[in-house]
Amino acid sequence: MCGIIAVILAAPGQDAAPEIHQALYYLQHRGQDACGIATCSRGGKILQCKGNGLASKVFHDGARVSNLPGYMGLGHLRYPTAGSSANSEAQPFYVNSPYGICLTHNGNLINAPELKEYLDKEAHRHINTESDSELMLNIFADELNETGKARVNATDCFMSLERMYKKCKGAWACTAMLAGFGLIGFRDSHGIRPMVLGERPSTEVEGAMDYMMASESVALSQNGYSNVRDILPGQAVIIEKGKTPVFKQVARQENYAPDIFEYVYFARPESIIDGISVYRTRQLMGYRLAETIKKQLTPEEFAEIDAIVPIPETGFVSAYAVSKHLKKPYCQGFVKNRYIFRTFIMPSQSARQRGVRAKLNVVPVEFKDKNVLLVDDSIVRGTTSREIVNMVREAGAKKVYFSSCAPPIANAHIYGIDLASPHELVAYHRDREAIAKHIGADAVIYQSLEDLESACAQDSPRTGEKQKFEVGVFCGKYVTPVSDEYFRHLEELRGEVKKPKVIEAAKDAVNGGFAQGEELKMATNGATVKHNGEVVAMGDEDDVVAKMEAMDLVHGNGVNGSGPVGRKLGEDVKPEARRGDSQDVSLHNFNDYES
Repeated sequence: MCGIIAVILAAPGQDAAPEIHQALYYLQHRGQDACGIATCSRGGKILQCKGNGLASKVFHDGARVSNLPGYMGLGHLRYPTAGSSANSEAQPFYVNSPYGICLTHNGNLINAPELKEYLDKEAHRHINTESDSELMLNIFADELNETGKARVNATDCFMSLERMYKKCKGAWACTAMLAGFGLIGFRDSHGIRPMVLGERPSTEVEGAMDYMMASESVALSQNGYSNVRDILPGQAVIIEKGKTPVFKQVARQENYAPDIFEYVYFARPESIIDGISVYRTRQLMGYRLAETIKKQLTPEEFAEIDAIVPIPETGFVSAYAVSKHLKKPYCQGFVKNRYIFRTFIMPSQSARQRGVRAKLNVVPVEFKDKNVLLVDDSIVRGTTSREIVNMVREAGAKKVYFSSCAPPIANAHIYGIDLASPHELVAYHRDREAIAKHIGADAVIYQSLEDLESACAQDSPRTGEKQKFEVGVFCGKYVTPVSDEYFRHLEELRGEVKKPKVIEAAKDAVNGGFAQGEELKMATNGATVKHNGEVVAMGDEDDVVAKMEAMDLVHGNGVNGSGPVGRKLGEDVKPEARRGDSQDVSLHNFNDYES
């Protein structure tokens, strides 16, 4: 899940960056890992500022926006998926050939290894990161290059997209910017990831329009754009400088199946996605969940419920609907600290547990000597849910029932939302009773998949079989065909991301004097990743380079790196001032140097 924004203004003297920067804050919930803006100014010069962190940090509370002149530009907010979270993967991405192209991408390609091999062996294009967004940009650039023209037109761009769609598989909503030409927006053939387009009368050019594309309608409405429409599955739109948008179906619409998790959790409640109100769907989820609660609890258990308590913040709307339907008091028993990182992106289980208590505080008077029904949007790993139940019991609750607006999540999400590895999911090989025991609740009540789909489809402009949803995380049946090799690839990627953290934890255990056998072996010999993503210690017979990596002797500290060789395991070394790795090599990036 990421947030994408694109703006093109009718007046060439106006700057798009301030508006893109403002829109980033409306979509900040879609990605807190990194963000960036790229603009095109006079003469086709592309400027950018991007890096890891929230928008306020990367843009110095707006101070850097003035360094990004230009009448059109792209913005991006990154949510880390199974790959790396390096600065170099902050978007927009850029390639200088052909024509100077920037791209932002929300989604995930499920044939990334094949695309990387194609780009290497046939297209001869170098890929510098682990991001599949860079792959998509280079596939598109390679197809555009086939025109052989000094300048391309809209027809050339559409035809290049048609060829690109035949190569790429997965989910995407993308915006692209061609230097001096205009903007392009396009969406996968199943409509899994969202994108909307809106217009606004120009304040500088009479009769002309400004245009914005974004992941959610809230970014458009808050900036004064109207006539909002969804980019359809398999559809592309091109907005050339000084012209009106041109739409074309560049791939057959295979389906109309937006990711149902947008409605459950990710999107803001005031957004409308594919003609469906997020707020209304969460109301309907609550009404249907209420009926399930009445069926699954005994009459005695139901009668003794004293209060319905939402888990902030996505649980608010549904919990209120549950309260109304069950005619039980609605109580806000939690206070959320807005200045804490989201726990589901924290790097370790223990960090997530600590993060829950930092993020939420209980209001003791709402729990003491009460039987409460908690309402949350979903239960993923169970870490947050278990800690919340502990907090509620510590506040004096007698019984704690935990309800989820989503069904049990027991499968990987493969289209751009890296929830967790399947074996990390609390519902993986557990039934409701086992889950309740695991999180410490008296009972757990899940929404059924049928009711969830019904709640989201009820107010859809598409009726019957025309409205489907991507629900693979619940049932294991994905919208697109997925090979077993891809799931292994996904687990190995996750393992590679975890490996440095696991090795570092082993070193800390050694230095602290409490290391066990496996940790000693890992600190000495390094670690390897099994096919299921598990990080395990290497044996004496394993590669000596991996052992040196574990000792920080390769790739950055000693030998081929710049740090000292003979330091203690886990010892911190003050990094020397250096240029960051957030830049595209062909562009000057204002975030390259830390201030």
